[in-house]
Amino acid sequence: MAGNVVAIVGRPNVGKSTLFNKLVGSRLAIVDDLPGVTRDRIYGDCEWLGRHFLLVDTGGIEPRADDVILKQMRQQAQLAVESADVIILVTDLRSGVVSSDSEVAAMLQKSGKPVILCVNKCDTVGELPPDFYEFYNLGLGDPIPVSSVHGHGTGDLLDQVLAYLPQAPEEGAEEDGIRVAVIGKPNVGKSSLVNAVLGEERMIVSDIAGTTRDATDSLVENEHGKFIFIDTAGLRRKSRVNDQIEKYSVIRARMAVERAQVCVIMIDATEGFTEQDSKVAGIAHEMGKGCIIAVNKWDAVEKDGRTMDGYRKKLMQDFSFMSYAPIIFISAKEKIRLDRLFELINFVDAQNAMRIPTGRLNDVLADATARVQPPSDKGKRLKIYYMTQASTRPPTFVCFVNNAELFHYSYQRYLDNQIRGVFGLEGTPTRFVIREREKK
Repeated sequence: MAGNVVAIVGRPNVGKSTLFNKLVGSRLAIVDDLPGVTRDRIYGDCEWLGRHFLLVDTGGIEPRADDVILKQMRQQAQLAVESADVIILVTDLRSGVVSSDSEVAAMLQKSGKPVILCVNKCDTVGELPPDFYEFYNLGLGDPIPVSSVHGHGTGDLLDQVLAYLPQAPEEGAEEDGIRVAVIGKPNVGKSSLVNAVLGEERMIVSDIAGTTRDATDSLVENEHGKFIFIDTAGLRRKSRVNDQIEKYSVIRARMAVERAQVCVIMIDATEGFTEQDSKVAGIAHEMGKGCIIAVNKWDAVEKDGRTMDGYRKKLMQDFSFMSYAPIIFISAKEKIRLDRLFELINFVDAQNAMRIPTGRLNDVLADATARVQPPSDKGKRLKIYYMTQASTRPPTFVCFVNNAELFHYSYQRYLDNQIRGVFGLEGTPTRFVIREREKK
């Protein structure tokens, strides 16, 4: 999923959710003939011609509605419009242009964002009916006829979306600095850290949780190299995300992790580990990013000679699912150990991008299988013929075996530990892909 957002908006019951489901290729949005079924924004990854973007489905906009729920739906849609790179305005051929369409079109024109006019429910193939041409009156250029039920015209619609999105960088193009996402639950000091490394008050810092609503990029260049810091809104548990603005902040924060190469997972030293910390770290782990656990506000903790070691051991238990991640104790406020943090970012990024030669990898495999025999079941033993690294970020290993079902997770973890013991891979998750060799 790339860092571009495309929002689907329009008045209620024009088929926005049906179009959304068709474009993302799965039934994520609830579809019903009753207007107003979609109240919150729903998002999904959309791919077209090798390009990826985030597609957001919104509740219908009723510009003059007094109903409380309709007002909230309108706010949700407006937030999506503000955060989107491209907007698809969906209208209904059967009902024609109505006053709500004109008002929504006028609102979108004021946003200054590229707007694509989609005329839905053009279900017949062939010449367009005369009613189609009245949609030119909305002043949004050439309408695109689409049938969200049958899929007609969706290719033309997606072609137009790609025309407005920034060009994808060429494969192999060098990035101008390591992209670092600073993530964590609200009020752990993410913005304070970014301000500390920037040396200026770029981010709003407040004791009120949730001050940062969006992900913002800041370039830092120092003796350690070039870095692009992405400060993100704090990620809360979904059950706690009630405020409309914060719901979108969760999406943006996930996208910031997607764009990053290294994630600095910030923990509040005065509060200790919480369930939210685990969920935040899980996002970075699942996406295969280089990870560093930074314990902030260390200056505010009463310490003796054993405090740091005890805290580290406790965190290693709490983050047992990502035991590879190094732990650093910092203070953004007092600028303690920030130089060491930059060194770790460089190191973890290199580990995440490490490529291991196939020959050396299979030497480790041979030694590991000689020490601990592969598992067997009902007299049949697992044979691992060879292993190769398929990709980096994260390092992904393909194992060719005689029977994939015999490759238990415990033995996979054993091999992972053996590889890490030889090559390091500190700060990065790994992936194993199991392939059965075709029988002759």
